[in-house]
Parts: sequence; structure tokens; C-alpha cells
Amino acid sequence: MLETERLLLRPFREGDAEDVYAYLREPAADCFADMKLSSLEEAREEMRRRAAARDEIRFAIVLKETGRVIGELEALRESTLSGDPKQGDTFSPCWMLNAGFQGRGYAFEAASALFAYLFREKGARRIYAYVADGNFPSQHLCEKLGMRREGLFREFISFVSDADGNPVYENTVVYAILKKEWDARG
Repeated sequence: MLETERLLLRPFREGDAEDVYAYLREPAADCFADMKLSSLEEAREEMRRRAAARDEIRFAIVLKETGRVIGELEALRESTLSGDPKQGDTFSPCWMLNAGFQGRGYAFEAASALFAYLFREKGARRIYAYVADGNFPSQHLCEKLGMRREGLFREFISFVSDADGNPVYENTVVYAILKKEWDARG
């Protein structure tokens, strides 16, 4: 568990289903379309699965004041994604916040704690993030975290289809930060 001024970052629990369903019934970004939950019962099943999956770097973002889950953070080790064990010091995070709690600094507070954890506890050398080029709040968050914009992939990936079933490809911005850059921030 990680703690910030206003938040607890902890593993998911079975009792988190209602709070998680509140933001996953209509995920805000297309990249989370495959996580969409269609019912509270489906959310309960997902929370049972997450509660049992202790090997992942995934945290519920919980308001200390109320105990309510307002979002989530996850970090994937590049070696898991690529199958190359030499990439074990590189991580790709993602974050999602309930729309009703955006714009209050919670995402920055939670992501800062996650980055510190990855650099200090998990041996991260590099953290990179893919962000849809139209997702300006996440781009701003990356920049606020000290990440550099490294490039733009045109028509990089598709998470959704149009009305005719054709994939809708999105342009994707890549941001990254190295441990030495994180440490130099002071």
C-alpha cells in the first residue's frame, strides 16, 4: 500500500465493485474499452479476480477521507510485454480516474506516488506512457510528472470500431522519464 496526503493506493478488494463500476461502465478513454463493465455483477466478478491477482502492480486509488475508490493505476513491466527479460527495468503505467473526481490533482498525486514506488522499490530505470493525441489531460499529466514527449505514432493502434465495424486508429504520443531525470527534479 502507498499513501499520499489525500489518497491510499492499495490492492483492489471485492467490496470495491460499486465504485469501480461507476467509472468502468463508460470508460473515458478508448484505450480502456476492453475493460468496460456492463453490470454490477460483472464488476463484482472483476473485483474478485483483481483481489486474487496479487502479482500485478495495480492499485485502487482511494480517497482517505471517504474510503471511496475513485480510479486506478497500473504499471506493466516491459519484459512482460515484450518477453525480453533484459527489459525488466522499464515500465509502462496507465491511470484512470472517475470523471467526477478529475481536475482536483488526484491523478498527479497518485501517479507521482506510483513513479516514486517504481523508481525506488521496483528498480525502474525508465518509465514511458502512450497517450492518445487527443487526450490532453493525460498529456498534461505526463508533462507535470516531468516526462518528455518522445514522439508521435500516426494511426498507431485501434481500440474501437466505427459503425461499419472498421477499426478506428488513433495517433499516439509517447512520453518518458528516466530515473536520473526523476531524481533531478528534487
